[in-house]
This record gives sequence, structure tokens and C-alpha cells, in this order.
Amino acid sequence: MPEPQSTAFFLLLIVVFAGLMWWMAVAKQVVFRVLAACLAFIPAMAFGVAAVNKYYDYYQNWNSAISDFTGQSNQAAEVPTTATGTGAKFSNFLGSTIDQAVAAQFGYTVHLDVPGRLSHITRSVYVYLPPQYFQPSYRDYRFPAIELLHGFPGTPEDWITVVGVTSMMQQLISTGQAKPAVLVMPDANGGRTISLQCLNQFRGPQDATYLAEDLPQYISQRLRVQPPGQAWGIAGYSEGGFCAANLGLKYGNFFGFSGVLSGYFQPSDNQLGDPPRLVNPFGGNVKVRRENTPDDLVLSLPPGSKIPQFWLGVGAADHSDYKNAQIFEQLLQTRQPGVVLKVVPGGGHTMFTWRSLMPPLLEWMTPQLAGEAAAQQARQTHAAARAAAAKHQKAALQTGHHS
Repeated sequence: MPEPQSTAFFLLLIVVFAGLMWWMAVAKQVVFRVLAACLAFIPAMAFGVAAVNKYYDYYQNWNSAISDFTGQSNQAAEVPTTATGTGAKFSNFLGSTIDQAVAAQFGYTVHLDVPGRLSHITRSVYVYLPPQYFQPSYRDYRFPAIELLHGFPGTPEDWITVVGVTSMMQQLISTGQAKPAVLVMPDANGGRTISLQCLNQFRGPQDATYLAEDLPQYISQRLRVQPPGQAWGIAGYSEGGFCAANLGLKYGNFFGFSGVLSGYFQPSDNQLGDPPRLVNPFGGNVKVRRENTPDDLVLSLPPGSKIPQFWLGVGAADHSDYKNAQIFEQLLQTRQPGVVLKVVPGGGHTMFTWRSLMPPLLEWMTPQLAGEAAAQQARQTHAAARAAAAKHQKAALQTGHHS
């Protein structure tokens, strides 16, 4: 079967459609004419869907399309190994047992529902644990993490089935181009047809609180992952790119690095409901809108405010995206000289561009995250050693006093 973007597949649909139209024209009985006309609708519709798929460079093969529609993008999982070796059970993990040998070679993707303690939101989240998570030499290592935010319309599975980030990450780690990190891929909107832009909604869901505070805290408390801070990154494409820029600036104490792929830097209205309707996420409050506009935030944050290191990526063929990225880059230069802006020649606002940008983003971000994780663990080890020494000294003084 030709792949969904191949010329052969489009030619096959044309041939099938032409054959059915010929059958409708030559058939003498009305029933066969009606049947041929009905059947001709199928390749015609498939041609339209395939054309849209090719334009946005979405599904490149049938496996990714099938796994996306059937929900097979996650591997069955139950108990990732933790520092104590006992594991942390999640009732909503699928399957029963992890094959440690396979996981130590390829990594593992788990699917769970994460409740938000502050936001009271519960969302579906995919978590990719790299091979090193299951290797004995990393038993006491707390991994850095990257939160990945999808675009609209979209789902977190798109990172796995369409962008291919888990297989990409495994390959980059194996070749030494990236350092091990846990990938956290949440449902950023609560549904494929909903757009919330990762904002705390006026009289509605508190998405920013969930994605920037609840989710990193939950993951770091239940897996061998660094707490929110310099060893956490955030990245996204399209609407997810806006999220990465806005949340990165507003929650600088929670994220050390931010990757923005074809993002925008001024919020629009949200899309809700079926049929869709536009809703102002700020309830008309101009001040709150400006506080969630990255172009304004860069300049309005007080001097000395902690913000993540930014990496920007864009397709050169999308002039609007390119111009927006250039403006944001110039604004960032006032706080971060030497901001990276990676441009994909001929790339548009498509999956092709985002697949092209993810390897250099991971190569840039993961070594720095690993450095922050190592520094954090060194500080913790030093603090533990000092506490142990103080305890020993106190015990010695008490012993001397009693004697």
C-alpha cells in the first residue's frame, strides 16, 4: 500500500475514482449506477483528506495514522523503577509488567491521568522515560525533564505519532547528540477541538497553573525527576509555542529553558464548543491580556526577573511566523544576548518544519538541562554531607557532655 503522502497513493485514488465513474456511465441498470456513484464518493473524499494531510505534512506513513486514531501510541506499562527500587504504582497505567531489558535499551512511554492539586484539573499525559532511567548506573540519578506542548487542533499523541519525538530522542541519546531527559507530553487543552492557549481562563479552567505548577510537581514527586526549576525545560509548536514563551516568562522559577517552534507572541481568543465559538480568555481585562503577551512581558518584567534561556525555531516560507520570531528575538536580546533563532529554509507552518527543528532543539537543550541536574544533585549531596557532619558533631558533643 503506498504511503499517505506518496504520489502513487494519489494516482491510485484517481484511478479508482475514474473507474467508478466509468462504471456509472456504462451501467444499464439504475441500481448499479447508484452504487457506483456512492462508491465514487469514497476515493473523492479520501483524496481531499490526503491533500490536506500532504499540505500540512501530518501523517507520513500508515503506522502513525493508525496508532493515532486507535490510541496505540503508548506502550503498556505499570511500575517505573524509582530510587528506592520499589516503584511507584499508578492505577491507570496500562498492562502489567515492564520488560526491564527492553526498556533499558529503547526507553519507555507511559500514559496516565494527572490531577492538579492547585488547578483542580485532571488531564491525560504521556511520559517518555529514556533508556537510562532503567539502567543500574543511573539508579540514583534524578533526570531533567522537558514539558512538550502540542498545537491546535491537536493531542499529546501527535508528539509521538507525527513528530516522532520519542524515537528521535532515543536515537539522539544513542549517538551522543543529546543527554537523557524525561519528556512530559500533556493534553494542553482538554480536547482536540478546544483551544485554551495554556492560560488561566476568566471564570474557567486554570490551565497555566496546571501546566506550570501542578504537572511538574506531580511528575517530580512520583518519578526520578528533578523538581521544577533550572533542570526543567518547556517547548511547543504553533499554539504550544505561544504556551512555551508565555509560561516560560511568567514562571521563570519553574523552567530553565524554553523552545518556541513557529509560535506567536500575542494571545488570540480561545475556541470552545461544537459548533466552535470564540471566547475572550481574559474577560475583556486589558491588563491581564498584556500580562499574558510575551512581546510585552519581555520588556515589562522587573530587572533581575528570572526567565528561561530561549531557543526559537521557524520555517522561512511562513513570513508571518518568521517576522514574529524576529521581533521576539530582538526583544529578548535586551535580556539574553545571543538568543538562538533557527530557520528551516522552505519550511512553513507544518509538521515538516517542526520535525526538522526538534533535533537541534534537543541537542541544544538537553546538555544544559543535564548540567543543571548534575549541579542540583551536587548541591543536595553537599547539603546532606553537611547535615550528617553537623549531626555527628552534635552527637559527639552530647557524648562528651555526659562523660
